[in-house]
Formats: sequence, C-alpha cells, structure tokens
Amino acid sequence: MSENELVRNRRAYHDYEILETYEAGIVLLGTEIKSLRAHGGNLSEAYVKVIDQELWLIGASIAPYRFGNIHNHEERRDRKLLMHKREIARLKEIVQQKGLTLVPISLYLKQGRVKISIGYGRGKKKEDKRQALIEREKKREMDRAIKRHHY
Repeated sequence: MSENELVRNRRAYHDYEILETYEAGIVLLGTEIKSLRAHGGNLSEAYVKVIDQELWLIGASIAPYRFGNIHNHEERRDRKLLMHKREIARLKEIVQQKGLTLVPISLYLKQGRVKISIGYGRGKKKEDKRQALIEREKKREMDRAIKRHHY
C-alpha cells in the first residue's frame, strides 16, 4: 500500500481480470473521512453499479468513527461516485455490451480529497486463479534462487 492509499481491495485482481482503471470522486460524510484516515474501510464485497446515469458504490464498509457519537454514519450505505457524464455513459455501455463488471480497486488521498480507483473486468474462472497462483509462486522461487546465488 502506498502512503496515500487508505483502503485496497485485495480480491479485485485475484477474482477479476481488470482491463482498464478509472479515477472517480466519492461523496462522503465527515465521520467517514475521519474513519478512512484511520484505515477503517473494506472494499472486498463492494461493487460499482450505474443507476440512472449515476455511479454508485454498493456494499463498501467504512467502520463507524470512534469519536462520532450520535453524528456517526451508517457503515454499509450506498455512496455516490463522481465522474463526468460522458465517462459514466461509456462505462455503462461497456458493462452492458460485453458483460463486464465494475470493481472498486482502492480508496486513496489525492490533494487532501478521497478518490476511488475503479476498473472494469471479467471474472476469473477457478482455473485462471489457480494458474495465477502457480505463476506467482514460480516467480517467487526464481527471485529466491537469484538472491541466494548473488550472496
């Protein structure tokens, strides 16, 4: 995780073959931002949906803020994402035509504002996931062998 990254969806690249990513703004309440800055979020079960020419983040969890008292937010509410209408229309078209899914990848800070990285991609099958794990393990072993050889 980079220093500006608040929450990462680790399952995104494991479950989906991400073809292209986009950056969007997100409408948050004050207690949600404070909670995110304390790394109190989870995107693992979340997805993005186009509803009436608007993008919505559904199923994301932002933990209640510790000091939020009665002004605290609802943990799993739907949150509106901010993008240009042309981009939203393009994403809607892509998802409808090709049967792809919009997946949230990470929440991060950019110039003091929380942004979300979303991507579209197709779900991986069980064999694809297994193959990716095997390749990752092979790469790890090669790196270890190279490291051992150099010492």
